Amino acid sequence: MLSRLSQALVPAIGRLTVTADPGARIAPGSILAANHTSLADPAIVLAALRRLGVRPVVMAAAGLWRVPLLGRALAREGHIPVHRHDRRAARALDLAAAALDEGRPVLIYAEGGIPLREDAAEAAPVTFRSGLARLAERTGAPVVPVGQAGARRVVSGSAAKQLAGLVTAPVRRPELHVHVGSPLTLRGDHAVRTAQAYGAVTEAWRTAAARLGEPAALAA
Repeated sequence: MLSRLSQALVPAIGRLTVTADPGARIAPGSILAANHTSLADPAIVLAALRRLGVRPVVMAAAGLWRVPLLGRALAREGHIPVHRHDRRAARALDLAAAALDEGRPVLIYAEGGIPLREDAAEAAPVTFRSGLARLAERTGAPVVPVGQAGARRVVSGSAAKQLAGLVTAPVRRPELHVHVGSPLTLRGDHAVRTAQAYGAVTEAWRTAAARLGEPAALAA
């Protein structure tokens, strides 16, 4: 349902384009690691992945499960609540590992949150947390880097600014781009694995942001 909704709604708020590395392949049971910049980017990434025939299980902030109707739909479809700074956080990795074992791709946001910035510009991902590396080590699943850019043009900044951005997006129709990189197998200890994943997702983000002419990507 989330993938179908995203596919229907995203074209109304922006102009989405999708590219992939020549060797990109999202095999069953892959970990999809995406950069997180805005409340809008999960829908944008899901819409892009649906174009590629992929409907992942999403690891998302547990607070979403408290939203009426949405929470019920998330639970019904097997998406995974992440309880940050809570003993239940480990449970999220258990559920993700089970989904991967069943051959379902899992979408994870390794940064663990949205950057606290007022502007709508792009910036490289912030430091990754260790959950992605631990999940990859536990399951042996390949990691597919996913870079998205443009979501901050839909919503970013303060609550008032985000609401204004969402209301005006159908008129402005900002450009949005998602790039899927080649899969990689993480090796080494947690720190090394985390660095490998961070580098791959940053490169995918740079490709997506450069397509939109974002200064941060072009300067790099």
